[in-house]
Amino acid sequence: MAAARSIAAVATALAVVVAALAPAARGVDRSEFPPGFLFGAATSAYQIEGAYLEDGKGLNNWDVFTHTHSGGIKDGRNGDVADDHYHRYMGDVEILQSLGVNAYRFSISWARILPRGRLGGVNPDGIAFYNRLIDALLQKGMQPFVTLHHFDMPHELEVRYVGWLGDGIREEFEHFADVCFGAFGDRVRFWTTFNEPNLFTKFQYMLGTYPPNHCSAPFGSCNSGNSHLEPYAAAHNIIMSHAAAVRAYKEKYQAKQGGSIGIVIAMKWYEPLTNTTEDILAARRAESFELEWFLDPIFFGDYPTQMREILKSNLPTFTSEEKKLLQYKSDFIGLNHYTAIYTKDCIHSPCDLSTYEGNALVFATGERDGVKIGGDTALVGFYVVPEAVEPAIMYVNQRYKDTPVYITENGYSQWSDVSREELINDVERLNYLRGYVTYLSKAIRNGANVGGYFVWTLLDNFEWTFGYSVRFGLYHVDFDTQERTPRMSARWYRSFLTGSAAPTTDGAQERRAES
Repeated sequence: MAAARSIAAVATALAVVVAALAPAARGVDRSEFPPGFLFGAATSAYQIEGAYLEDGKGLNNWDVFTHTHSGGIKDGRNGDVADDHYHRYMGDVEILQSLGVNAYRFSISWARILPRGRLGGVNPDGIAFYNRLIDALLQKGMQPFVTLHHFDMPHELEVRYVGWLGDGIREEFEHFADVCFGAFGDRVRFWTTFNEPNLFTKFQYMLGTYPPNHCSAPFGSCNSGNSHLEPYAAAHNIIMSHAAAVRAYKEKYQAKQGGSIGIVIAMKWYEPLTNTTEDILAARRAESFELEWFLDPIFFGDYPTQMREILKSNLPTFTSEEKKLLQYKSDFIGLNHYTAIYTKDCIHSPCDLSTYEGNALVFATGERDGVKIGGDTALVGFYVVPEAVEPAIMYVNQRYKDTPVYITENGYSQWSDVSREELINDVERLNYLRGYVTYLSKAIRNGANVGGYFVWTLLDNFEWTFGYSVRFGLYHVDFDTQERTPRMSARWYRSFLTGSAAPTTDGAQERRAES
């Protein structure tokens, strides 16, 4: 009897301990985030919509590139159908609602709204599609978080202006933005002008892997282009296009519509490879050429000093009229943050400078003394380093005077050629997302000004030059049948957002839920 009482006492004590530890065992809880915090998922128009020639849509640059540029896409495929979201958007909105998100980040296809840019008329079917999507989201209790430009533009404009190189593209983008503000702004509270211009200008005009495929040595061997000049000329036009759109919104729409407008920048967190002064300065220089390249002009009116010192006359200068336009400030900053990486100085020692960071005279590596900075993902150079999200956000908050930040993309990539079971039971993605959300919560507790977090991405989709060979989705997509299947990570995200039971790592709960 005494033994039974002793066992019972131990059991009771263990139960108390387990109850006390339960929150820690579960990981981060949604209640740790501020009221009104946005949790969502993100997509982009070309990557999911399909319907590439339906209902008056014009060809865009990626439509043409994927059909004509042999070898440009890893699996040789295109976004003609993609996820067929154009026809299946209502089902996808229901998927979003089932996750428990309160926001959805998507982009508008420029060629679906203005097939020929300013020279043609507005396509009413394009307006109607996004009206239906926005209304469906609001009816389900989700805020539309809308991006105007996510890598795609009408092909006619790419030909006319060589993409972002011709000054006339500024008026084109301002007109596009104005049409969208007027058509959708009565229901949209969050606008971003551009997605990752600091990334796509490098891929378009430095490395030459994105249309219009411009590059020169040592970065690549393209039929045309100048990798030392064109990325900065394109970026200058994008910065001024952004400023013009912000002016239009603030002068004509913001007071009556009550929304806010910002820009989305890709941001790796750069750590010095060694504790030497050279590598510490290299990490700062890499951030200057990555983040501050766009944000310093937008918030301070000029390019970073480090860029001017290295690039000299290759970096454009802002005219007095342009500086006046830059006085229209963004309301928030979107950060697409996936990873951290080490930086090695290349000013004082020889390096391969034909890389993504090469223009900053920096070499990036994921290893130090044979040890990787974090776990691998499918994409080279994208490591799992969740603790980096806190210093990244703090850095941006401090540099840009506590401007609110939204994590507009964060996600984990898998190769498509593994078994379906591995693709569905995506433990690595679940752990990745849980880790980043946990450290994001810590950053907020330590004073970071963050307004939201969006997983990249809702559905497996067309991942640019990787085609369909890489998958980021919370939902697995069978591109032959268009069937959407929730992954373990989707079930975790739902449990985090709604307080429902968390998934098991052996897939047992998924099987029980589907039976």
